[in-house]
Amino acid sequence: MVQSLWRQEEADKAASVTESSSLEGLAGLVYRSNLIGADRSVCNWGGGNTSTKTVVTDFRGREVEVMYVKGSGSDLATMKEGNFTGLRLDDVRPLFERGEMSDEDMVAYLANCMIDSRHPRASIETLLHAFLPFKHVDHTHPDAIISLCCADNGRELARDIFGDRFVWVPYIRPGFTLSKMIAEGVRSNPQAELVLMEKHGLVTWGETQEECYAQTIRIISEAESYIEARVNEAKLFGGLKHAPLSQEERRSIAAAVMPLIRGAVSDEKRMVLTFDDRDDILAFAGGADAPQLSQVGAACPDHLVHTKVVPLLVDWAPDASNIEGLKMLLKEGIETYKENYKAYFERNRNEGDKCFEAAPRVILIPGVGMVNTGKSEANSRVSGALYHRAVAVMRGATALGQFVSLSENESYNVEYWPLELYKLSLAPAEAEFSRQIAFITGGAGGIGSETARRLALGGAHLVLADLNLEGAQKVADDINARFGEGRAIAVRMDVTSEEQVAAAYAEAALSYGGVDIIVNNAGLATSSPFNETTLKEWNLNINVLGTGYFLVAREAFRQMQEQGRGGSMVFIGSKNSVYAGKNASAYSAAKALEAHLARCIAAEGGEFGIRVNTILPDAILQGSAIWNSSWREERAAAYGIAPDQLEEYYRQRTTLRVNIYPRDIAEGIAFFASSRSEKTTGCMLTIDGGVPAAFTR
Repeated sequence: MVQSLWRQEEADKAASVTESSSLEGLAGLVYRSNLIGADRSVCNWGGGNTSTKTVVTDFRGREVEVMYVKGSGSDLATMKEGNFTGLRLDDVRPLFERGEMSDEDMVAYLANCMIDSRHPRASIETLLHAFLPFKHVDHTHPDAIISLCCADNGRELARDIFGDRFVWVPYIRPGFTLSKMIAEGVRSNPQAELVLMEKHGLVTWGETQEECYAQTIRIISEAESYIEARVNEAKLFGGLKHAPLSQEERRSIAAAVMPLIRGAVSDEKRMVLTFDDRDDILAFAGGADAPQLSQVGAACPDHLVHTKVVPLLVDWAPDASNIEGLKMLLKEGIETYKENYKAYFERNRNEGDKCFEAAPRVILIPGVGMVNTGKSEANSRVSGALYHRAVAVMRGATALGQFVSLSENESYNVEYWPLELYKLSLAPAEAEFSRQIAFITGGAGGIGSETARRLALGGAHLVLADLNLEGAQKVADDINARFGEGRAIAVRMDVTSEEQVAAAYAEAALSYGGVDIIVNNAGLATSSPFNETTLKEWNLNINVLGTGYFLVAREAFRQMQEQGRGGSMVFIGSKNSVYAGKNASAYSAAKALEAHLARCIAAEGGEFGIRVNTILPDAILQGSAIWNSSWREERAAAYGIAPDQLEEYYRQRTTLRVNIYPRDIAEGIAFFASSRSEKTTGCMLTIDGGVPAAFTR
């Protein structure tokens, strides 16, 4: 049930942040809007809009009545003052006298009413707020209200709940006509306290910020109480047909099938996947009525752009022993879905329309959960969050009557609506590694952490694997704070453990859907004269630098094959891969093994589009756990110098007289991982400042 989040001390504090604002002005609108957006059962991600009418002093010192309204492409939960648009009401109100107005004309007109050209474009529902004679207006998409508005008998039920206090507006796409219909309905009903927009949402108002917010919460609560009194849990979604598998089984199955799903939904561009097995999704996907109910259509126009009209519900009886059968059904189901979507596009297309990716954004697997797709982890999460809202709406609507949705053609017109597409155009351009997942071993170390930051800067999502989980988590936290939550995860992994390597890749599949870039970087080093090299020391080097690289690469190879979209592996070798380092036979031999293993994998990976290249660095002292161990003293002793002289010694022996840093190696890795080297595989790139003894020949 919704709860009021209003805290007067917080509201007063928000209003005192800027001297020019007050609680009844823009600062108060920001506070109210953030509260509304904080509860997704009140307002969808990116949806809804709020407004405040106030008086400001314009650039000439005149007092002007202004309406601040949500700008296009913003989210109420995170909006700040700069996300609102200020419009001169004396210029906007005369539009009410017009008989009709196109979307394009309305947008152009409102642009001339802005008090500041730097403000974002006003919401398509701006006139809804302007035409209502109230100081503060909320338009939201509460689950309970949309349940009522998507029930076939919703209008009659609304009368039971609200008596004569509501105005019911038949479904029409947002814009001038809808705004005028709402205003006329309110003006003709002096008892009106709310507007119910069929298949769309709620409009409420108040004379103060707090009164407006309180009214929104009160109306939603009335609808919630009415619905909950009529919900029969035993018969929900037709009753449970497929019980959920255990959480361990669900996660294991999802990890096994998500790389295949990712490959199947990634046509022109790769997609990032997320997994969700919360109780409401399991109840819906396992319901006897789910095959029919899930295909009725979207619960709200705001959902369409992110979830498409319908999800893919896989016709699978949960059976943890039949994962191969599930894979076959998924592959067939996704292909059929794409064919159906293309046919839907052709049936409804308008001149100039370009078909979006045809693959599903929401995939429901009975007994297992939901897989969502998007251009990023965050985008995929939005699809999932909106489908949770759809499930909540269907729960309420079916408790009241029959769930109904938009017609196919109207659904299409919303999905391909130019004003909705404009919001998508506000997103930043995709970067070099956008939509790609990079798996980095030794992610807590100098090269690993610097590489993670470099690839994140290029748009990649990161899986940082390291024995030092605390260090890897610190790097992941830093990346998430800088680039956005969900961009990186940390996993503890011993590269010599087949089970831990498999588990780490399963976590990558669960978190993002698979892998595209592998940086085989975990390392150690020992130094001793050959005749003093123990079997323990030899095995340690071979296990970590040989067997470890083999296990990491093999698991990556399998996942990349399953995805069917190729991939790039980058091995971090060493100058010693081609140069016999003094007093380092075990280390040098293992590094040579790495380099040749990379070439062997490259030879087999070509037919699958899997590229494998190696970087040969030398003397990366900065941020390295290896160089902070006994290796520093051992290498110094091998050269007959003091440990603190090593950095200068290495610089002087290069032909370029330079030191090599982790960022230099990160740039080499970024090159091999990028499209700039898409026709290069089996290559070794030396980044050592030029050590003649290690020149390849």
